[in-house]
Amino acid sequence: MRPLTSEDPRTVGPYRTLVRLGAGGMGVVYLARSAGGALAAVKVIRAEHAADPGFRARFRREAEAAARVTGPWLVPVLGTDTEAREPWMATAFVPGPSLGEVVGTGGALPTATVRALGNRLAQALVAIHNAGLVHRDVKPGNVLLALDGPRLIDFGIARHESATALTATGAVIGTPGFLAPEQASAGAPGPPSDVFSLGCVLAYAATGRGPFGSGGGAGALFRTIHEEPDLTGVPPGLVPLITACLAKAPADRPTASGVGDTLAAGEEEVPEDPREYPGRPGAPDARESPRTAPAPWRMPAGLPALIADRSAAALALPDPEPPPAAPAPAAGPSRRSRRGLLTAGAALLVGGPTTAWLALREHGTTAGRPPAGSARTPAHTIGLHADLSGPGRASGLAHQRGMQLAIADHNAREDKAFRLALRTEDDAGNPAKALRAADRLAADPSVVAVVGPTGHELREELVARYDAARLTLVVVATGTSTVEPGIRLHHCVTRPLDGVLAAGLISYLTHTRPAERILLVEDTADSGLGGHLGRAFRSASPATATLMQQRLTRGGADFAAAARQAVTGRADAVVLAGGAASRAADLATALADEDFTGTRVGAGPALGPAFLREAAGAAEGWVFAQAYTDATALPSARAFTTAHRRRFGTSPATWAAEAYDAVSLIARASGTTSASGEVRRGIGQRIVRTEHRGIVRTLAFHPTTRAVRVENGIYLYRIENSRPRFLGLYGEV
Repeated sequence: MRPLTSEDPRTVGPYRTLVRLGAGGMGVVYLARSAGGALAAVKVIRAEHAADPGFRARFRREAEAAARVTGPWLVPVLGTDTEAREPWMATAFVPGPSLGEVVGTGGALPTATVRALGNRLAQALVAIHNAGLVHRDVKPGNVLLALDGPRLIDFGIARHESATALTATGAVIGTPGFLAPEQASAGAPGPPSDVFSLGCVLAYAATGRGPFGSGGGAGALFRTIHEEPDLTGVPPGLVPLITACLAKAPADRPTASGVGDTLAAGEEEVPEDPREYPGRPGAPDARESPRTAPAPWRMPAGLPALIADRSAAALALPDPEPPPAAPAPAAGPSRRSRRGLLTAGAALLVGGPTTAWLALREHGTTAGRPPAGSARTPAHTIGLHADLSGPGRASGLAHQRGMQLAIADHNAREDKAFRLALRTEDDAGNPAKALRAADRLAADPSVVAVVGPTGHELREELVARYDAARLTLVVVATGTSTVEPGIRLHHCVTRPLDGVLAAGLISYLTHTRPAERILLVEDTADSGLGGHLGRAFRSASPATATLMQQRLTRGGADFAAAARQAVTGRADAVVLAGGAASRAADLATALADEDFTGTRVGAGPALGPAFLREAAGAAEGWVFAQAYTDATALPSARAFTTAHRRRFGTSPATWAAEAYDAVSLIARASGTTSASGEVRRGIGQRIVRTEHRGIVRTLAFHPTTRAVRVENGIYLYRIENSRPRFLGLYGEV
């Protein structure tokens, strides 16, 4: 990141520029912030190049191609203006480093990581090829690494397979050392050319060097055309696949789909003959997506900490300079009309119903309700799928109350295009009842979207039920999910899942309470969250710290042993990798018995009522990373907290404020469409393309994976006086 210069624009379309991310002969890429506060990477083409009709046509093609191609491993386009004096395109900001940066500084990646990397990049190429496009510049610098997997970027030279090149005859397009022989000889590239480049990228990731030597330029082009690749150091299990990708003849290479399937299948199923690869050229499934479940994404060492640092640095950037002041209005009546007040307040609606309501209150007016049953105001119903009578009833009730307040605030607005109603279905925390509850909500044609379920786990079969009914599910509290990202089209989760909370703990032990010797206590009784947190710390613990490890089995004898190791190993921090609150209490008690006074941290459901009850005084000082906030501690939720106390006689419980924001998000995405059926069919796509500044935080999503952006969604709590005290956003504590 570099500071803006005096020549850089302070606004690009609806974005305010913050810093430079990169610059070249053709233009500049800025880190920018939208009106709602979300970060974006905005590419701006210099005016002198935009004046060339051919160059503008090429940029227009780039923008159209990038906007048309969607997939979980591609960076979505957020906005574009190809006809501006200086054309621009905004994409989601990925704070992760490039593959070239990671390998260049840390060396070759483990085989499992290379396999998972290749599987996901193959899926990205399948999406590109299915759209009739060829990327033409697959290289390490165009692969960004995120917490959940890689992203293939830069459609700067992508083109239709049948399109005429805009470059001069005989020009070589691509990066020497990573382009196919047909490109190196200025021939026409096609999907097999991208597969060749993918093979080069995989060889680079596995060995730390390209298969056609270093130096680039004419030498690399010659070796690509005339010599065999150097695969020395490539793991044996990957050699047949990479060799097939690097075949000189395009027809001898597998398709991107075949590469993805082979990498997901495992080493024992790698064919020696490229004609045996799934999805080979000419086969009926040559353009299908990979059909085998992808290998788990295994992050390179240090990646989560690096991403956490970059995210924190980006979020900590000061607000951009304000735009120039508008000219003073002409003299007129000093008293603003009610109509003028509502018009001027329209811009505040980006903050949701509460913000607009507060704006009216601050000017001495109160929004009133329209007459009951008004024929001119249609009604939409939002469903609540909750556990209201089972073990999770506290969370279910919090959802219900937060949603009731949001609906009341929406219906109190004078400028609303529709009224909202709430329909609740109680599943009592029972999976079979949950499916029946989904069927009842889906059968109601007035229901445009559903918030929930409110339990801890989101099951694939339940999401599939809603997906089949094309009814969007907005999940607020669920911490774990069996749903593969990007598979189901009608659901989105508004919180980071529990496994992602590791970034908050790593940041805390890196910046807030720097630790030199960390004891990682992994609870093998919790193979889900415990395993995920354990892997995250093993791959991304603070670079300056020594990591010690202790495993907890299902019995209880290991807690004392872990506490003794913390003391004898002179650990200054203990990390619990597990989600069972009672077992977290056992560890806290054992550490207290050994008089351990260092930092103690955990995440997710480990901070539950059982932890506070059973650990008692031993809980004091523990720090937990969570995905929910304390509404009573947020100035932005002050009006909500007051209204909650007035209506329900108590402060908002966990997830109530987040449920309020979920209703506001749905209402905003519903737009002005009056027919419930039309809203229901299209709201899923609109929600993940809607950026909503809620009372808790700004909600924004990756349109392809439907995953929420987590930069401002991980919070820290410290146990003080036997209760959790909200510390704030990680990275700001």
